[in-house]
Amino acid sequence: MKIYFAGAIRGGRELQPTYSTITEHLENRGHTVLTTHVAVEGVLEKELLLHPQEIFSRDIKWLDECQLVVADVTIPSLGVGYEISSALTREKPVLCIYRQGTNLSAMINGNRDKNITVCEYDDDESMLNIIDEFILVTSKRNNRKHHKSYSTSPMTKQMA
Repeated sequence: MKIYFAGAIRGGRELQPTYSTITEHLENRGHTVLTTHVAVEGVLEKELLLHPQEIFSRDIKWLDECQLVVADVTIPSLGVGYEISSALTREKPVLCIYRQGTNLSAMINGNRDKNITVCEYDDDESMLNIIDEFILVTSKRNNRKHHKSYSTSPMTKQMA
């Protein structure tokens, strides 16, 4: 599955090791993480070398390409908020995770869009379990959307 991982870059890099844990876990599970750079130390310095329009165009292309978004929203970030909103506009499933005790933005926590899931985690193990469960549920939902029934029986119509 192609996954867009969103985490704070200019908003703060305190969770960089957590971001690395997430992207490595996803890749070890066979997923393609389009935004592994978010988890790399020194990404801010590299991003500052790029023109803002280059970053915007690249990231929007990845949002169009991905099948779902995983966003760590523990650290407030305008960019991550924009990415979440852009993904929801594209009807992409979005998982927003945040550390226990975080004063989460009401714009995230109060969002009732059908494609957003917001979950609190207390350690790396619970965080990775939440991510795995979200991907499993999203995969099953996508498989049902793409399943076509050619039968005309009433039972098949109810299940499709």
